[in-house]
Amino acid sequence: MSGRERIADAQRIVVKIGSSSLTGRRGLNTDRMHQLVGTLARLRQSGRDIVLVSSGAVAAGMPALGMRHRPRDLASQQAAASVGQGLLIERYDALFAAHSLVVGQVLLTVDDLTRQSHYRNALRTFTRLLQLGAVPVVNENDTVATHEIRFGDNDRLAALVAHLVGADALVLLSDVDALYTRHPAEPGAERIAEVADVDDLEVDTSRIGTAVGTGGMTTKLQAARIATAGGIAVVLAHANDHAAALAGDDVGTIFHPTGKKRSRRLMWLAYASQAKGDLVLDEGAVHAVLERKASLLPAGVTAVHGDFLAGEPVRLVDPSGSVVARGIVNYDAADLPGILGKSTHTLVEERGPEFDREVVHRDALIVKLHRRGR
Repeated sequence: MSGRERIADAQRIVVKIGSSSLTGRRGLNTDRMHQLVGTLARLRQSGRDIVLVSSGAVAAGMPALGMRHRPRDLASQQAAASVGQGLLIERYDALFAAHSLVVGQVLLTVDDLTRQSHYRNALRTFTRLLQLGAVPVVNENDTVATHEIRFGDNDRLAALVAHLVGADALVLLSDVDALYTRHPAEPGAERIAEVADVDDLEVDTSRIGTAVGTGGMTTKLQAARIATAGGIAVVLAHANDHAAALAGDDVGTIFHPTGKKRSRRLMWLAYASQAKGDLVLDEGAVHAVLERKASLLPAGVTAVHGDFLAGEPVRLVDPSGSVVARGIVNYDAADLPGILGKSTHTLVEERGPEFDREVVHRDALIVKLHRRGR
């Protein structure tokens, strides 16, 4: 099945639309929203699950508060988001209601996807909303997010939500119509219709996004990398081309999946979790983890950094300090120094049967999916 066919046949789709595509000089672009909702409603009524990740809260709140430019200070951004999120969801509620569909607002913070208990709670909410036939409308909770602890843009949020809900496709709608070999405004720029692997791209994505948005092409490529690594097809297209993009037509840029679908737990571990510490592996353990897909045993660990408890995520690093994997550790950090370098057989003899366990079991471990860089 081709990448375009994957989009057209997807049964569960996450659609992300950016601020610049939703707002104009006088606030929300109701015509654009009306057209998008009409397309999504038809898909939902055909039996497909739709999750909408919508930016626009800050931009929607700016006119109501007399702001002419996107505020730079956090307090003003939060104030605009507080006003604008209500306006945004009210508009979506009315537009979907015209198609006899109910929306459910889901506001997420980084904690909701990085803490495993919060992640499970978010999954339950999405699952039940979809079971009940509702359309979840997702945004970052800008009213409580801080500069230090936030997604930063909704492209990455959309990719993580796509993993969370087990989506078949992710559609990124923007104010650009595709990925180009260079900036579209430059002479000689050519549309890239298909991308087999994001890591093989050689394009200039250094220019920032629009005055009302927070993202740019760089964040969209990051989102595509996250999604495709977990077996999710991604299409990037102009918001005006949303119907054609969702139908699998030759618009925008299609990013082919580079990996197979993995469990939600492993994708959370790979992309959403916050590591609590590092385990330094010797070369033999690195080979065992990467090549033999083996569990990490105490004998292969040479050092421990950080303060963590059993059941928390940690990074596995090679002797040079490069991250090779992430995993859920089975020991507290305080208990590890005394057992490093020892075989489980020796530990059982010295300390008892409770030490007959791996430091990180292979089923709770995911190797770094893209090892270029750190």
